[in-house]
Amino acid sequence: MSVKIDFDGQVLNCRLNGEIDHHTALPIRLETDDRIENCRPEKVILDFSDVTFMDSSGIGLVMGRYKLLSQFGGSLEVTGLSNNSYKVMRLAGLDRIATIQKGVKLNGNK
Repeated sequence: MSVKIDFDGQVLNCRLNGEIDHHTALPIRLETDDRIENCRPEKVILDFSDVTFMDSSGIGLVMGRYKLLSQFGGSLEVTGLSNNSYKVMRLAGLDRIATIQKGVKLNGNK
């Protein structure tokens, strides 16, 4: 699992790649949190388009970034979710704290 992060001055784009599980979530959290704290973005986009597997650690990843962002007044968007991941995140209630989209990449392609 890896994450590629870009910041344009307002939006922090985090492109996740590979599997998200108990072992891979910690380095992702540390890297994204560091960038959020240093950049203080207006919005963070977590792009799951290239995630091949996700367990409940993916839900924790989203919830934790929301908590951190809310301290700075930022918003969170989760995009590129598979149909199953989209359903799981909605069932977990994450659509109440973030914009949740399935199958939409950051560049607008499906």
